[in-house]
Amino acid sequence: MSITDHFIEDKVTRIPVKKEGQDVKVDFNELKSGGFIKQRQKDLFTVRLRCPGGRLTTKKLIELARIADKYSKKGVVHLSFRQSLEILYVDYRDFDALVADLRNVGHKVASCGPRVRVPIACGGCEYNPNGLTDTQKMAEMVDEKFFGTSTYHKFKMSFSGCPIDCARTREADLGFQGVVEPAWDEDTCTGCTICSRACKEGAIVSHPETGKPIYDPAKCIYCGDCIRACPTESWKAERYGHFVRVGGKHGRHPREANDAAVFIPDEKVSNVIEKTLEWYKINGKKGERIGTTIDRIGLKSYIEFMKNTFSDATIITGV
Repeated sequence: MSITDHFIEDKVTRIPVKKEGQDVKVDFNELKSGGFIKQRQKDLFTVRLRCPGGRLTTKKLIELARIADKYSKKGVVHLSFRQSLEILYVDYRDFDALVADLRNVGHKVASCGPRVRVPIACGGCEYNPNGLTDTQKMAEMVDEKFFGTSTYHKFKMSFSGCPIDCARTREADLGFQGVVEPAWDEDTCTGCTICSRACKEGAIVSHPETGKPIYDPAKCIYCGDCIRACPTESWKAERYGHFVRVGGKHGRHPREANDAAVFIPDEKVSNVIEKTLEWYKINGKKGERIGTTIDRIGLKSYIEFMKNTFSDATIITGV
């Protein structure tokens, strides 16, 4: 027996829609899995659009605004917390026409339900001075290769370009955060002490007599502040990569992601995603987020499974 939501005005769980030329009744949950989310108001839905990395061209934004104005009964959109554009107050009878108009401007409806969702990302290294990795490129890759992949529960990915972590990789089922490993050249160092003042983590302190840096890698978060601050370029980038975190989620029962590996290169990100989904498929259960699977099976199982994939990186110990 289905549960009636008494806050929904029509108080039904199914509605008639046209499907392949025939009148059929479609369940709200089925519509939601396709990106059409039931609102409180009778016959009205929120339509969620795919915006990987929260990025749209200005021309596309103008076209989507016209479509939203055409189909939203109140002429409003909502920018979701995960960077999606949502058209509110859409009558279900307009679904086919709306989807056709979106197709004409080269855009698609997103999806909900137990599958890989649209990835989120910050601006990354393209224009942000703090950015260390090309997060937008990674989000586009995920959207093209993994979007819609069936999983036991929702599966969300995020990409942050630096340790400020605007995209909240600790709250994602699988998160990638940009990092850079600093390397110091003593011969070119003048002992100006600027790097120690730039380091907010206490990973660099200045020698009391020479002023030259004393580096503690255990305290380093690989942000690159020392590299950007050094006037003589004595601090340089040894390597760039991604910090990988797995098993995070927010919501009513939040879970902070486990640190898994650091300095995954760009070309291995796709492999990490593919193998993580494989491990989840083998070990997960229906209705279970990957973080819950890790709690049940153990992080060690995941790390062991990923060892070959993490071969170019540093695996986080202590599991």
